[in-house]
Amino acid sequence: MSDTRPTTVWRTRFERFIIDPRPLSEPDRRRLRLIAITVVSVGIVLFASVLVDVLQPDRSSFYDSPVRLWLVDGRSPTLTVIMIALAIVFGPVALPIIVLVLTVAWGFWGKHAWRPLLLAIAMLTGVILSQILLPLIARSRPPVELMLFGADHSFSFPSGHVLGAADFVLVLTYLIVSRRHSRRAVIGGFTIALVCIGLAAISRLYLGYHWATDALASLSISLVILGAVIAWDTRHAARGLQSRSPGPNETVDAVGDQADGDQY
Repeated sequence: MSDTRPTTVWRTRFERFIIDPRPLSEPDRRRLRLIAITVVSVGIVLFASVLVDVLQPDRSSFYDSPVRLWLVDGRSPTLTVIMIALAIVFGPVALPIIVLVLTVAWGFWGKHAWRPLLLAIAMLTGVILSQILLPLIARSRPPVELMLFGADHSFSFPSGHVLGAADFVLVLTYLIVSRRHSRRAVIGGFTIALVCIGLAAISRLYLGYHWATDALASLSISLVILGAVIAWDTRHAARGLQSRSPGPNETVDAVGDQADGDQY
């Protein structure tokens, strides 16, 4: 008994820390898997269509230049300050700090690591994909004289700012609203997420660092990542429920009952 007790204690602590079980009926699981497949498919199709457009010989979409000119014509001192602030918040310095603080605080106060870890992995995946695609596509940015926050001669496709912002708000919104049985929370949460993505994209175009297709490509990649997160989280929830077993001094709660029902 002395040989197995430490293993049992550590396993129990590990499960309490990493497992984030939630009752999911089989229809709910199928629905979430279908949503995940749909989101991934939309992201892939959108990215492919944008990429084909970008790789045309003239290297410019039919709406890239009109959107850029419209935003440039609408510049003002007040708007420029706002857009610079948005670019800093969603930039490569501030956003990682926000993610780090949030994940650590979430794990500490929530006493589990699964959702914070999933958010961090999603963000890291976006960074890796961006760093792979930038030199592969090797798309030039808009003219330097249009940039309002310092010259940037790096590649443009996809937009790292928009990709980071989209990954953060979409995945975070899913991880929050998926634990709430409220359609209003889902609609409200993702509406706010889309507004944040739109602001991040507009700021990069307004400041003269990206084309509209760069932002669309970033959104499409984020949709693929979001779909993968939904699929992984759904699978993890099912495994977490099945792995829970009441100890000698524990009673079987509603979650345990749901898990037993799902096994048959």
